[in-house]
Amino acid sequence: MHAWPASEVPALPGKGRDLRIHDTATGGRITLDPGPVARIYVCGITPYDATHMGHAATYNAFDLVQRVWLDTKRLVHYVQNVTDVDDPLLERAVRDGQDWTELAERETALFREDMTALRMLPPKHYIGAVEAIPGIVPLVERLRDAGAAYELDGDVYFSVETDPHFGGVSHLDAEAMRLLSAERGGDPERPGKKNPLDPMLWMAAREGEPSWDGASLGPGRPGWHIECVAIALDHLGMGFDVQGGGSDLAFPHHEMGASHAQVLTGEHPFAQAYVHAGMVALDGEKMSKSRGNLVFVSKLRHDGVDPAAIRLALLSHHYRSDWEWTDQVLADAVERLGRWRSAVSRPDGLPAEALVEEVREALADDLDAPAALAAVDRWAERQNAEGGTDEGAPGLVSRTVDALLGVAL
Repeated sequence: MHAWPASEVPALPGKGRDLRIHDTATGGRITLDPGPVARIYVCGITPYDATHMGHAATYNAFDLVQRVWLDTKRLVHYVQNVTDVDDPLLERAVRDGQDWTELAERETALFREDMTALRMLPPKHYIGAVEAIPGIVPLVERLRDAGAAYELDGDVYFSVETDPHFGGVSHLDAEAMRLLSAERGGDPERPGKKNPLDPMLWMAAREGEPSWDGASLGPGRPGWHIECVAIALDHLGMGFDVQGGGSDLAFPHHEMGASHAQVLTGEHPFAQAYVHAGMVALDGEKMSKSRGNLVFVSKLRHDGVDPAAIRLALLSHHYRSDWEWTDQVLADAVERLGRWRSAVSRPDGLPAEALVEEVREALADDLDAPAALAAVDRWAERQNAEGGTDEGAPGLVSRTVDALLGVAL
């Protein structure tokens, strides 16, 4: 599966700061110290509907991570998956009378268009669940043969009790885990499971649903968590720098994935940091496909909204915060974009070297994009009111906003 084209990232004078970021597993900030190549895995979409603002906010956060790392002169090895076979996708296809593969391909293509318009840097490897199945099957067999998985009516489940570190990502108690498991794709009430929290690794073929050759597992399709584990281990290996996604993935998805990988390899941790973006609401409730309260990136683009304004609307909220999308949020972003473009359109301006460092420091401090925007606001306000004589300043500001915030002025 191919990703989307990369926009050029301008080089800035000097060097960026190492990233200090909130790690869900430790509950505090840690300073990431990747080697020459920083490694990041971000969980991708299940392509049964278009990209909404919740998606965009999540991918914006991890785009900032990449940009901070690139500014430190590191290479970035970014991997993202597409869950292009799963119950929600199949259910939507049946509901709409569509072929599930055509639905997945269409929505994945639209996602690529949205990411391109928003100038999100693409992953080096963009991997669909279906294409990963040949690598998933052997992992499930290994877990089963090691006694870490068991069969139940043809399905294969992972035993969470085989991982001594289980619970170390989300730090939830058993009852909270059970409730979230039921809400987020698990089946804690299924009779016969060793532990209600045990997640499915391999679903035996169901009538009328797609299935693949599972070798000794029999025909079927993979569970959600093992998909990402197989892709991450294949392309990044254990102990990569950041596992990212929305805050609703901390449990069960990232918790279960960490346990799968740790039992498979005998190593800990799966990722050095577990980083989670907040949820975006509309009309008082979290934006979600099940509720249908969605604001789509593609709809805004088709209505003529500048993608740079959409990106500024996302950047105006700290990535870990839960916030609500409103018409005013977008209006403020459009107005800010106009002020910034006016400020950099002059042939010369106020010195901007200090601004570059302010933006760098803000982003290195747990991706504090609102503080970075405020710094540019201050420069733009003075520039629009007073102007200056530094011929290189407007261009430096434009390159800084482009390189570090992904906004083209």
